[in-house]
Amino acid sequence: MSSQAPSASQPDVIIRFDRVRKVFGAQEVFRELSLDIRRGEIIALVGSSGCGKSVLLKLILGLLKTDGGIVFVDGEDITRYDERKLLPIRRKVGMVFQNGALFDSLSVFDNIAYPLRERGAESGPTLSARVAEVLEMVGLPGIERKMPAELSGGMRKRVSLARAVAEVPQVVLYDEPTTGLDPVNTKRISELIVELRDKLDTTSVVVTHDLASAYMITDRMAMVADKRIIAVDSTGRFRRNDNPVVREFLTAMNIKPRSEEPPPP
Repeated sequence: MSSQAPSASQPDVIIRFDRVRKVFGAQEVFRELSLDIRRGEIIALVGSSGCGKSVLLKLILGLLKTDGGIVFVDGEDITRYDERKLLPIRRKVGMVFQNGALFDSLSVFDNIAYPLRERGAESGPTLSARVAEVLEMVGLPGIERKMPAELSGGMRKRVSLARAVAEVPQVVLYDEPTTGLDPVNTKRISELIVELRDKLDTTSVVVTHDLASAYMITDRMAMVADKRIIAVDSTGRFRRNDNPVVREFLTAMNIKPRSEEPPPP
């Protein structure tokens, strides 16, 4: 893979990690990690805890800098961009944090309106209509006046999702979007990821340990291990990958506890 931005011959690549290295003190997290993410796909990033999956999301946003290699976002090398130059890039990328990251002191309306106001949107009918529109998209119409403390965990995740897509980003990043949710809400969030991709024509990058959800919604899966991407393929082929590290991970993550036998009568 060359150290070049995706070109006209590679129009489907919206994010590229090219031989990226990242260290924190004495700990090397990535060494020559490379990955292309295609426009319009839903790709899952999987791997053991602490392998650096969430670090990849922060590199896309420019919240962390590489210690080697290049990150391209929509054809731009953002590796050495300062905060001013990163602003237009961040407008193209929405983020759904693991815990929702809602402002507890702000209403649902103000949480969703916050990034729009940061970009210069003024209060009024247009702003109100946009907030109502994205709440409708995530199946939560009419809750603008509620506070985060009044919402269930699943509702908070959906409000966070509404906030992430309010500016119609080209890319949405999901950090463990179904963690802590019951099966009904897990299914609902998973279906929303697909629906919003289809409605908004976005690219979705999903960091997850929830293999059942990943199998259901993703086009491709990539595994982070040994400080790099060790496998990336379509979801169907990834599930059949014969790399021993991949097989061990997939087998371990699919282990279910043995059912307890009923007590004797």
